[in-house]
Amino acid sequence: MSVSNRSGARPGAQPRHPRRAYRRIVPRPSWTVLAMVLVLLGGLLFVEAYANAAFVPDHKATSGGQNRVPAEVLAGGPILNVGADGRTQSHRLPPRTLALTFDDGPDPRWTPEVLRVLDRHQVKGTFFVLGTQVVRHPELASKMVAAGHELGVHTFTHANLADLPAWQRQLEYEQTQMAIASATGIRTSLLRFPYSSEADAYTDVDWPLLRQAGELGYLTVVNDVDSRDWAKPSIETMIANATPSGYAGAVALWHDAGGDRSGTIAALDRYIPLMKARGYRFTTLTEGLNLTLADAGVVVAGHTPAVSGEQWRGDVLALAVRGADAMFSVFGVLFVIVGVLTLGRTALLFVLALRHARRRRRHDWSWGPPVTEPVSVVVPAYNEKEGIAAAVRSLAGGDHPGGIEVIVVDDGSTDGTADIAEALRLPNVRVVRKPNGGKPSALNTGVALARFNLIVMVDGDTIFEPDSVRRLVQPFADPRVGAVAGNVKVGNRGSLIAKWQHIEYVIGFNLDRRLYETLRCMPTVPGAIGAFRRQALNQVGGMTDETLAEDTDITMALGRAGWHVVYEETARAWTEAPTTVGQLWKQRYRWSYGTIQAMWKHRRSVLDQGTSGRFSRRCLAFLAVYGVLLPLSAPVIDLLAVYGLVFLDRTETVLAWLAMLGLQFVTAITAFRLDREKLGVLWALPLQQFAYRQLMYLVLLQSVITALTGGRLGWQKLRRTGLAPPAPSRP
Repeated sequence: MSVSNRSGARPGAQPRHPRRAYRRIVPRPSWTVLAMVLVLLGGLLFVEAYANAAFVPDHKATSGGQNRVPAEVLAGGPILNVGADGRTQSHRLPPRTLALTFDDGPDPRWTPEVLRVLDRHQVKGTFFVLGTQVVRHPELASKMVAAGHELGVHTFTHANLADLPAWQRQLEYEQTQMAIASATGIRTSLLRFPYSSEADAYTDVDWPLLRQAGELGYLTVVNDVDSRDWAKPSIETMIANATPSGYAGAVALWHDAGGDRSGTIAALDRYIPLMKARGYRFTTLTEGLNLTLADAGVVVAGHTPAVSGEQWRGDVLALAVRGADAMFSVFGVLFVIVGVLTLGRTALLFVLALRHARRRRRHDWSWGPPVTEPVSVVVPAYNEKEGIAAAVRSLAGGDHPGGIEVIVVDDGSTDGTADIAEALRLPNVRVVRKPNGGKPSALNTGVALARFNLIVMVDGDTIFEPDSVRRLVQPFADPRVGAVAGNVKVGNRGSLIAKWQHIEYVIGFNLDRRLYETLRCMPTVPGAIGAFRRQALNQVGGMTDETLAEDTDITMALGRAGWHVVYEETARAWTEAPTTVGQLWKQRYRWSYGTIQAMWKHRRSVLDQGTSGRFSRRCLAFLAVYGVLLPLSAPVIDLLAVYGLVFLDRTETVLAWLAMLGLQFVTAITAFRLDREKLGVLWALPLQQFAYRQLMYLVLLQSVITALTGGRLGWQKLRRTGLAPPAPSRP
C-alpha cells in the first residue's frame, strides 16, 4: 500500500515539510564547553584548596643547631631587623611597656570580641593577620585600622615557612600585603612567622627565613611572653603566662582566631586592668619600638600607604578567594540536596516499587477478564533495513489469541526498508509508504489506518517475544486504562557501553515505572513498546510534533485527561542500544531535550483543577526534581569526591563514596531481582560512575542550554547494526 499525500495527521492539518527542511542535526557533544566548565570549576577548587592551606606542609616540631644564628639574635629581644648583609639589630620594649599581639585572625566570631575588650580598656593591639582571613573578612581588617590598631603579616595560609622554597615564602608575604591593601589601603612592615615562639628558639633552619625577611624590608617579631591560650588553660594560667618577669617590657602573644577564644576574652578582660595596676602602659608594637629607639633619633613607620597596583591586585585576589568560597558553599548546599534527594528517591523506590511488585505477584491479582480483542501494531520506520525484518517477524508471530495486524509505516526511507518488509510476504503485515514527515506523522498515519481499537506502537529496531503483545494488552481489561508501558530490554549487551545502558534500563527506567504507576504520574510510555486505547488517543488528539519526545508528550496528555497509564513488566521487548559514544549522545540528547520540551508544553497544567492538575503537579514535580535538578546537581558528588581525595581526608572521602556506591548497589540488586535479571553484569556499575554518568550529565546540560536558547531538533535516526537480540525463555 502506498500513501503519497497523507501525513497521518488529524483532518485539516497541513502536510509535513520534506525531511531536509524538517530535520536538524543534533549538535556534537560540546567537549569545549565541558572543558571550559571543568577548567573554571577546577580553578575555583584550586583556589579554595590553596586558601585552606591544602598545598602547604603541616607543622612538625623539629630540633636543630644554632651555630649559624648570631648570638645577638638568640640573646636579643623579640623584634629583629636583619640587614641585607646579615647584620642584625635586636630590640626590646622599654620597661613597664606591653604590646598585645594577636595571631591568626581576623575571625568573624572572636576578633570583634577582642576589639570590644580592647576598646573598653582603651588599649590598642597589634594583629598579625592571615591573608586568607583578610580577604574573607575585609570589614574586620578595615575596622581594626580605623580604630587605631596595627596589622602585621602572618603569611597568607599559615604555612610552615621552613618547608617552603624562598619564592613561595615571598609569595605568602606578598599575597597577605595585597589582601591588607585591598581591605584597608595600607601596607605593613611587621612580620611574624607561624609557629614561632621566643628569640632564643631560633635555629639554623630559621636563619635563611630571617635573612630573606630582612632583605624584603620586614621587621620579624616573636614574643617575650606567651599566654598559651591556644592550649585553652584556665584564665589564671593564661594571665600568669602573659605576665612579664619583674617590670620588664614585653611583647605578649594571644590569639583572636583558631578555635574557641572565650577563655582569651575573659582572660584579657582581667589581664589588662591588672597590668595597668602594676604600672604598665599598653602600646602597639611600632609605638613601643619607637619608644625604644627614641634616644637614637630613629622613627619606625607603622602603616604606610599601599604601593601602586597593590590594592587592585588585592581586589582580584580577594574576588578569587571569595568566589571560590561561595562556590564551595553552593557545592556544600548542593551536596546536601543531592544526598537528601537520592535518599528520598531510594526510599520511595523501595517502599512503592516493592509494594507494586508484591501486589502484582499475589496469586489472586489480575487486570480483569482476559483481553482477547484483536490488536493493531504500528511500526514507524525510517532507514531500518538492518533490523526491520526481525522486528516485523517477531510482531507478526505473536501468540495473542485475538489476532495481530502489523502496519509498517515507511517514513520516506532511502535504504529499502519498505521493500524488505514487503518481501517477507506475511499475511497480517501491511506496508505503508509515505513522504518523510517525522515520527509523530508516521505514527498518526499508522493509527489512522489501523482496523482495531487496541493499538501497540513499536520502534522499527525492536524485537518482541512471542507473548509480548498478549501480555501488553491485558491491562485494558480495566476500562480506566488508556495506555500501557512495556518492559524494554537491551539486547546487545556485549560492549561495556551497552552493559551500562542495560543497567540503566533496569534501574533507571523499569524500576521507576513501578514507582510512577503507584503514584499515578507515569510520564512516558516508551516508543519501543507501548499500547494505547484508540479512544484515549482520539481524546487527546493523537501524536504531535510539538516536542521531540512524542511518547512523553502523549503520555502526559493522557494522564491529564484522566486515563490510567500503567506498567506491564511481563511484556518484554528487546532493543539494540547504541554502541558508540556518538550514537548514544544523539539518542539521549533527543530524549533529554524532548522531555524538557514536554515539561514546558504542559507547565501551565499544574494550575489546573481536578484530574489534570493533580496529575501534572505530581508528574512535573518528579521530572523536574529527579529528571533535571538531581542529574544537574549530581556532578557535585564527583567533584567533591575528587577534591576530598586530593585535599581532604582520603579515608573519609573513600568511605563516603563507597557508602553512596553501596546504596546504588542495593537499589540495583533490588531492581534486577524484580526484573529477574542476572546480577553478574553489575560488576560494571562502579565503572559506570566514572564515565557513563559524566556523559549523561553533559547531555542534560547541553539539552537545558538548547532549550533555553530555543533550539529545535527533528527525528534523529541512529545507526543500527542489525544485531538480533536474544529472546530468552521466561524464568
